[in-house]
Amino acid sequence: MKAALPLAQRQDRVLLIKAKGGLGNRMLSAITGLVLADLNDRRPLIDWRDGMYVAPGENLYPHLFVADWMGDFAPLERERDVAPAIWAGRLSEHPVDVIRREFPRQHRDPFLYRRLSIDFDGPDPAARAGVFWSYLPKMQRLAKRLARDPRYAGKSLDAITSDYLARYFRPVPAVSARVAALFGDRAGPVIGVHIRFTDRKAPLPKILAKLAKLRESVPDARVFLATDSAEAQHAVLSRFDNVITIEKALSTSDKALHFSSDSFLDPVEEARNALVDMMALARCDYLIHSGYSTFSVSAALLGRIPAAHQVDVDRLNPKVRIKQFFQARI
Repeated sequence: MKAALPLAQRQDRVLLIKAKGGLGNRMLSAITGLVLADLNDRRPLIDWRDGMYVAPGENLYPHLFVADWMGDFAPLERERDVAPAIWAGRLSEHPVDVIRREFPRQHRDPFLYRRLSIDFDGPDPAARAGVFWSYLPKMQRLAKRLARDPRYAGKSLDAITSDYLARYFRPVPAVSARVAALFGDRAGPVIGVHIRFTDRKAPLPKILAKLAKLRESVPDARVFLATDSAEAQHAVLSRFDNVITIEKALSTSDKALHFSSDSFLDPVEEARNALVDMMALARCDYLIHSGYSTFSVSAALLGRIPAAHQVDVDRLNPKVRIKQFFQARI
């Protein structure tokens, strides 16, 4: 297997990594794109200009993560040498734009992403610019290629994902400082709890029961709670002491917070609040969560939290597991 080209020789071959969805989805799907860029000797560009939190056309990524490794999008705006060709001359657009215009009745098609992304398995296209997009992580589809590449020899997909998260998803100093302050003067173990309770509801009673049981085993542990819901936060705070939370907007409805960003006084601050929650969960000694949530899975991988210290309340949920199995492979 040939070694990767030096970065200087990759400047003319780029891979724009597009996004759709919340923070966990876009981070984990971006890892697939970043790995694919390395496999294909392309220079990656994380393109989160789709209008989540910030105005359409503004890239959210550098508001949240250190982006000094990444080049400028401007020279590519009207590039026509693009694969897939549907993006030619439209690299400033995003999956939601293309789907709305070209595939208005297929937005739930689990295979649609293949028409909007370069091929994972075949030879890299000759086009100067490639586009990668998937709503969900697709590392499983790269498993055979990774197994043949000495750069990834002997590493699990989770280990590779953790490595790329550490490399490309380093929080900006404003976020790192807030996370450090949360843990700076706190001794002893911390139990992280993540509860998504808006458009997708984690099983709240089960999470509360698991927290009570773990608290009995580790009675001196503090709890760090990350949730998007005022109802879920009240449920935890009314039952447990020594709970740490951050000041942020909370939903009082079934609408996910990242869909409410146009109502925030400071959308970038709320985006950073979400990242503070994720990075704080990653610093915890234990994690109670639903493995169906890419937000909490990202936190577990960022923190390399051992499986033995995770309580996945959906671990034995057959609907979740079967769905995840097929989503990772199609």
